[in-house]
Amino acid sequence: MTDETPGLAERLSAVREGIADASRAAGRVPGEITLIVVTKFHPASLVRELHALGVRELGENRHQEAQAKAEELADLDLRWNFVGQLQSKKARQVRRYASSVHSVDRDALVDALASEEGAPLDVFLQINLTDDPGRGGTAPDDAPRLAERVLGTPGLTLRGVMAVAPLGEEPRAAFSRVRAVSERVRELSPEASALSMGMSGDYRDAILEGATHLRIGTAITGNRQPLV
Repeated sequence: MTDETPGLAERLSAVREGIADASRAAGRVPGEITLIVVTKFHPASLVRELHALGVRELGENRHQEAQAKAEELADLDLRWNFVGQLQSKKARQVRRYASSVHSVDRDALVDALASEEGAPLDVFLQINLTDDPGRGGTAPDDAPRLAERVLGTPGLTLRGVMAVAPLGEEPRAAFSRVRAVSERVRELSPEASALSMGMSGDYRDAILEGATHLRIGTAITGNRQPLV
């Protein structure tokens, strides 16, 4: 056990308690919410500590870093969630270690993730809640069309939608907009009911608006330091 472990355990416990409190406030069961701990810029050793504390769902933003950690930690029972922007040319490599991709936002990526072999890959449609087309995510009005593309693609299971609350907007209002998009997607696929939204600073609002998957980094892992 390292000197960092007590702090890590305390932060993880505090977030778990926060999730439970917000769930009760929303009239929900804490156990129905999946906590994904985002470990970008943290070493594999910290992931091992998280595993010892009961964490099984990990999130990564960058393929190269995620792939290296997945290989080093192959002896652990972990689920890797790719939550960052993904280049189509890296899609097949990500399929080899990831259980889910939360950032599907265009036809080319859907096609690149397709596969006739192996276990199905869970995917979330990333929704762009801003007016900036340069940001990751598909436009809310395009989500149903993109959902149909996923539903017709072999090797993919549409789980739901994902979004990040924009700066300058009340998080709960933003998450309410995500929920509205989710309802349109569920008209096409009732099983695609998952809502991946909520991070370290706004996960309580996300839970109140129905989040099923939280992507929380710093509140649990502490400040990130670039790997060297």
